[in-house]
Amino acid sequence: MALATPTKSAPKPLRLSLRPNDVLPAGLTWLIHDGYLRTTTWDEEGEAITLGIWGPGELVSNAHSGLDPVEVQCLSTVVVEQHNPNDAETIALLRQQIRNTEEIFEINRIRSAERRLLMLLRWLGVRFGQVNSSGYRFSLKDMNLTHRALGEVSGLTRVTVTKNLNRYKTIGLLRSVSEADLLIPSQFLAAAC
Repeated sequence: MALATPTKSAPKPLRLSLRPNDVLPAGLTWLIHDGYLRTTTWDEEGEAITLGIWGPGELVSNAHSGLDPVEVQCLSTVVVEQHNPNDAETIALLRQQIRNTEEIFEINRIRSAERRLLMLLRWLGVRFGQVNSSGYRFSLKDMNLTHRALGEVSGLTRVTVTKNLNRYKTIGLLRSVSEADLLIPSQFLAAAC
């Protein structure tokens, strides 16, 4: 009588729950279950340069970057799982990384600080918000995008961000829907495109 040899099961993928500002282990691909992350590098003076912002359901990795260093940093509380992408998923990930970087670069080339921040908010609303008949609703609080973090992404100071956010609300380009949620009205989105 032959004994059955035990079969080796595939190792469970690494699953992490992380806090804001934690950095994911490098060189791996992660599936985001909950929360928001950003990919970041630094200039010669040590200033952070945001390369992309990522949210639930997306893959993120620094394994394919030509820059060194590139960190995948948590913006909010995050739950991620290590993922071994197939070729099609890797191509889709690379395309999204390129698109993310290009869009942020394009926003950061806008000379007017007022318009630059407004275009960043529009981009966040379209990318991560919920669409309704009035516009795009999104939460800076859920994303843990403080005024300082918005400044880092857009290359502006925290004071400039705060001043412009208050101005946008005053003139109706941005509406507070609740304590945490903002709405970018449809008429602004149509005009900005």
